[in-house]
Amino acid sequence: MNGFIVIDKPTGITSHDVVNRVRRILGTKKVGHTGTLDPFATGVLPVAVNDGTKTIPFLDEGLKCYEALMRLGVVTDTLDMTGKLLHEADYSVVDRQSLEIVLTRFTGAISQVPPMFSAIKRDGQPLYKLARQGQDVERVARHIEIKSLELLSFEPPFVGFRVSCSRGTYIRSLADDIGAALGCGAALQELRRTSSGPFEISAALSLEALEMANSGTARNDLFISPYDALNHLVDIPLADTGLFKVKRGISPAWDDTVAPMPLDCHVSLLARLSCDNMLIAVAQLVPVINNPARIILKRVFV
Repeated sequence: MNGFIVIDKPTGITSHDVVNRVRRILGTKKVGHTGTLDPFATGVLPVAVNDGTKTIPFLDEGLKCYEALMRLGVVTDTLDMTGKLLHEADYSVVDRQSLEIVLTRFTGAISQVPPMFSAIKRDGQPLYKLARQGQDVERVARHIEIKSLELLSFEPPFVGFRVSCSRGTYIRSLADDIGAALGCGAALQELRRTSSGPFEISAALSLEALEMANSGTARNDLFISPYDALNHLVDIPLADTGLFKVKRGISPAWDDTVAPMPLDCHVSLLARLSCDNMLIAVAQLVPVINNPARIILKRVFV
């Protein structure tokens, strides 16, 4: 049991609750998740199991996709409908055309202020704890990128949209900012993550389905291997000599690989070292002027 299981997180529980459930179902302690989802949100939650946890720092989850439903005419303290209602306004002046015009202003590279109800820390304290104490501290705006923002439905007061965005984007804040631009306010009603980097909703299992599948003989088929999870990295297959060296913590030379040719890279980049489609290590390729890059071990998995 090594790698990642994509869980379709249900609403009403935390991402940490999901990890605890997976621990109990699989009977193993080494379990962690990537990309926290709010309790009211559903969808893709990648859960790393055993050796999968070691690959988390090397994942590429820079692109995330969501489908969301926001409610016009309301503002809440949490920026979603689970929070305290702060303000209501008339949304009848908002039509589909004006909404679509506003949405275009929120595509591309934009700045976004993180919400108070978030896990970002201030002086060691998560902001959501300060928010529950009634505090509202200044937050620094972050640069994010909205790759695409598509209107799915317009049935006032509800607006459905699909967003593809960079890591660190808060969809609750996006809904709040859109509502402010419309002049009536808005809060997130529903949120579903459909992908996070290489992890897709099509591969996701409910916790109940995982429990049922875990009792079968094909349990290991549920896992996305560490090798596949890092398929965004340059792949360098190792020869026997390279495998021997890497297992002993020695960085291999290009002669210790079966790569078709040494890489002459101009910038430092990560690569996966493999053998028979199994992840052996992650290495750093360091450029060398007029010579092939040097292979420097970063993390060994065997």
